[in-house]
Amino acid sequence: MIIGYTAGVYDLFHIGHLNLLKNAKGMCDKLIVGVTVDELVSYKNKKAFIPYDERIEMVRSCRYVDAVVPQNDMDKLAMCKKLGASYLFVGDDWYGSEKWKNYEKEFNKNNIKIIYFPYTKGISSTRIRELLLQERGASLSDLK
Repeated sequence: MIIGYTAGVYDLFHIGHLNLLKNAKGMCDKLIVGVTVDELVSYKNKKAFIPYDERIEMVRSCRYVDAVVPQNDMDKLAMCKKLGASYLFVGDDWYGSEKWKNYEKEFNKNNIKIIYFPYTKGISSTRIRELLLQERGASLSDLK
């Protein structure tokens, strides 16, 4: 059985999230998704609009997802090893960065392949958040 893993905040769930999950499920038998807990979102200097317990339930309800786990830290390699994942799926907005080149080396040493999927152009939770805040006369810095 091929196990795949991906993780994210999944705030303001949108077509980009759905595309990632659909593409990932097409490459594995079991797709496990980590949903970032609120404390880790705060650590990244952000704030989710949707609380963790609601975000995890939305992801769990997606037909492409076989299991959902909390993402309590940034160590995706440790989670992949714990889950027995052969693949880590991420958006290609990370591709080619020095950080992810180093990740690829570490993952390869552990026989885990990082698969990059095309980023869905024109949509992101950040962009949706910006538009919502503009409507309310606020800015992203007001959320920090």
